[in-house]
Amino acid sequence: MKRAYSVNNVLAAKFNTLEFDGVWRDAVGCPELSGTWIIYGTVKNGKTSFAMKLAKYLTKFEDVLYNSVEEGVSLSIREAFVRYDMQETYGRFNLLDKEEIGGLITRLNRKRSPNVIFIDTVQFWELTFKDYKRLKETFSNKLFIYVSHAAGNQPEGKVAIRIWRDANVAFRIEGFKAFPVGRYGGGEPLIISKELAKAYWAK
Repeated sequence: MKRAYSVNNVLAAKFNTLEFDGVWRDAVGCPELSGTWIIYGTVKNGKTSFAMKLAKYLTKFEDVLYNSVEEGVSLSIREAFVRYDMQETYGRFNLLDKEEIGGLITRLNRKRSPNVIFIDTVQFWELTFKDYKRLKETFSNKLFIYVSHAAGNQPEGKVAIRIWRDANVAFRIEGFKAFPVGRYGGGEPLIISKELAKAYWAK
């Protein structure tokens, strides 16, 4: 039987939080460094661009590992690196080329492994919800950020929908804007590309 916590126990508890500022704080608040986030949207609306932008910001706080399952090491990923000046992360960001779940688990079990992990995308990783729960429970002190395709206004597929429902923060991507919903406050949209967002929403 697990322990029961009093109100005072919970109020006195310490959590490892990320002290976001500026537009990121307006969007997300000051989130905990654990659990799950999800980024989802239809094709060519800015999902990977937003993920890269978020990854770069998170390197201010932690090392970031980005598993490019769908595109791998490719020209489009390199262009995203150039677009967001990823060389400014000063060694705190590393890209994985379509690494499978077993390989990622081995990597995360190493000492001083990164605490923020992106998976791009859920669909191409062929993730089961059992795999998702295993990662979350095994590495409960790490933050997993999943990128997902969408079907309408929801992530695509049963697994992605269950991850979305469990997520602490969700970003819906449409027209090069990110619309956040989360458990830490915030809620203000983020612009991914001013020019492309202006053109999209002008329609």
